[in-house]
Amino acid sequence: MTNSIKVLAAGSLRQAWTPLCEAFQKETGCKILTEFGPAGLLRERIEQGEKVDLFASANTAHPLALQQQGKALSVEKFCGNSLCVTARKGPELEKLNWLSVLLDPRFRLATSTPRSDPCGDYTWQMFELIERRHPDAGATLRNKALRLVGGKTSAKVPEGKPAAEWLICTGQADVFIGYTSYATLLRENDALEVFNIPADYNQRANYALATCTDDAKPLAAFILSEAGQHILQNAGFCGRNSVMRD
Repeated sequence: MTNSIKVLAAGSLRQAWTPLCEAFQKETGCKILTEFGPAGLLRERIEQGEKVDLFASANTAHPLALQQQGKALSVEKFCGNSLCVTARKGPELEKLNWLSVLLDPRFRLATSTPRSDPCGDYTWQMFELIERRHPDAGATLRNKALRLVGGKTSAKVPEGKPAAEWLICTGQADVFIGYTSYATLLRENDALEVFNIPADYNQRANYALATCTDDAKPLAAFILSEAGQHILQNAGFCGRNSVMRD
């Protein structure tokens, strides 16, 4: 086995990745060198020739695109996620639900950037569903949404902080749509209120691994193993056996 494996991984995996890497290194002695970022931008880097052993994406589309271009040996779903709404806590939230919080004109709504970051793509898919059920509401959300993270020119979220916490607590936004895997951490902050999005509106995020070299096969196998899945679930992700068809 090689001494190190180079990984590009979706930023939302960061809190799960450290214990995954530590467990894998303890078992194999192999180091994992990881760089995090919006999955769409990471895919572009691989397409442009950057050498990588494994790509861990927050959707299946980016890994499958690499496989079709001959830049990935295999693609496998490995965990799931969903969306939640985080808002600045205050008396004005009383009697409001997740949708009324999003639509309230008093609140600045921030999102990730579609096409660059899968979280933004899932958010826009939810806006489309809202539009079908509540005419004009989805269009209102698309128009008011500030795409503050996950884009090529976006400010970088400080390491160790969820985007929702950073944007809201620094006054850049009042509400953020992000991943449910952060909900437990966000609820530890007394300044924030986290709203669950009902399943019939929510968008399921299927995460996938693109194994780009033979060196990465042991790591991919570990992530898909019972031990790897347990670590992911402890970090707030759904297991691979519960991912949905695309």
